[in-house]
Amino acid sequence: MIFDLHTHHRRCGHARGELRDYVEAALAAGLDTLGFSDHSPFFAQEADHHKPWVAMARSEFGAYLAEAARLREEYRGRIRLLIGVESDFFPEHARLYAQTYAGLDLDYIIGSVHVVGDTDIFHLDRWADVTEESLLAEKERYCDLVAASARSGMFDILGHIDALRGNYPRLDEIETPAEERMIEAIAESGVVVEVNTSGDTKRCGGWYPSDRLLRRLREHDIPLTFGSDAHDPERVGDRFQEVRRRLRALGYREWHVFERRQPRPIPL
Repeated sequence: MIFDLHTHHRRCGHARGELRDYVEAALAAGLDTLGFSDHSPFFAQEADHHKPWVAMARSEFGAYLAEAARLREEYRGRIRLLIGVESDFFPEHARLYAQTYAGLDLDYIIGSVHVVGDTDIFHLDRWADVTEESLLAEKERYCDLVAASARSGMFDILGHIDALRGNYPRLDEIETPAEERMIEAIAESGVVVEVNTSGDTKRCGGWYPSDRLLRRLREHDIPLTFGSDAHDPERVGDRFQEVRRRLRALGYREWHVFERRQPRPIPL
């Protein structure tokens, strides 16, 4: 089975194309399963469309889910379409987000940490004038947030769990007990971790998690899935076969797809 559970489209404000464009790209690429997982709105903000360059408006969320459901029926028998969402994790608003998702008929929820402090993790200014001490502190704060997202029970999949290094690759080399705490929290929670190939769109290149971290996840028997994190239809399924070969070389023998919030293992 060839699948991709992490895709975006024009509603998030920083992706290109409509949902249908991603379905057609998936068909052209030979995918069996495609998941829609655009950025959820900022539910805790007063404005309907807070940060329109980051996520969809609250007033668009229902239209997104309805369009995804229509496409699922239209393409039934040609490709399996799953309906998901990528959700930011804000500990102070976790209850509100969990209550919002509880009433939705979703196949999966990807939980991702995009903001540490008040700054997006991919913002280049974040790394201006950093010191060794501040780099360590940043990595520890990020790892602790990912660990908290795992423990929250809100998510089926954790997205790009070491994406903090996206535009500062050397962070992967910085050792801290916070990383081991993060891995242990993920293992204890049973949440699935995605291999996300959007690292190629950042300075770090490759995918998240790094090979080093994938080995640690393997030691803890943490389950995996795959997502391109495509923000352009041409990236759907990007590097799927390469990732599959690498995971087999690391000792993995299965990964997971979802339906109605339930993981289903499939052979690598």
